[in-house]
Amino acid sequence: MGYILTTQNLTKTYGKKDAAKNINIHIKEGEIYGLIGRNGAGKTTVMRVLSGLSSATSGTYELHGDNKIGVGVLIESPGIFPNMSAAENLRLKCIAMGCNDEAYIENLLKTVGLENTGNKKAGSFSLGMRQRLGIGLSLVGDPKIIILDEPINGLDPQGIVEIRQTLEKLKEEKGVTIMISSHILDELSKLADSYGIIHEGELLDEFSTEELSDRCGEYVKINTDNNDKALSILKQMGYDGAMVDNDGVIRVDNAMEDTIAINKKLVNSDIGVRELSIKNTTLEDYYLSVTGGNHNG
Repeated sequence: MGYILTTQNLTKTYGKKDAAKNINIHIKEGEIYGLIGRNGAGKTTVMRVLSGLSSATSGTYELHGDNKIGVGVLIESPGIFPNMSAAENLRLKCIAMGCNDEAYIENLLKTVGLENTGNKKAGSFSLGMRQRLGIGLSLVGDPKIIILDEPINGLDPQGIVEIRQTLEKLKEEKGVTIMISSHILDELSKLADSYGIIHEGELLDEFSTEELSDRCGEYVKINTDNNDKALSILKQMGYDGAMVDNDGVIRVDNAMEDTIAINKKLVNSDIGVRELSIKNTTLEDYYLSVTGGNHNG
């Protein structure tokens, strides 16, 4: 499929500071696109502009395809009326959007897993239920793309699973394109098809799940009682790229077929091998390598 949303040098400036600078994003129709970045990196700024909640200082964005494509939005806390039920909240939004129909509202409730909440007031919902109601509100009017800013932030494990299942259902059954930001990179890696890394207002990289695997691949992790000596031996064996990572263990790329020989050489050199295993580079590992710093939320 082609792109459903693209930006061209999108920039948002507050005073003399560029909160987002020359952002070029490419989101394919029908995919889940994860926007990654620490607090203050520019994620919410970009999402607010794309949602029409803020205007760009310069640059443009474009929705491709049907002129009535529509954009659904959930940024920060969902705007719900706590003294109303889920159905009543949705009904108000539907009236405003000109699509008030009981069957339509019931279908939205089923889509986000709130069909059995009855007359329960939204103010007594769990955080996860409120987030799912917020997603339901973003779906009123049948937008082709929805933009969700940190929808799983602060949720317990069960709430995170429920949101993930809801988003997967929207993608697979409804064909909705989803742009989502999240600090929980392990969870995001279970959802997203493509990613964008934003850092200090700039988009540093865009890549698909397949491209992430191709770029990072597997590596051998080694933990010994004398990493300095072990590192020297590994370099003598031809592994010039061997290095001690931030966790204090040795990482060796392109050595998956040589683990037996490496272990034997280290043991014969009187080095105690505490661990030798094959690991996959995670989304968080790659994020840290690109931004050059610690992931602090």
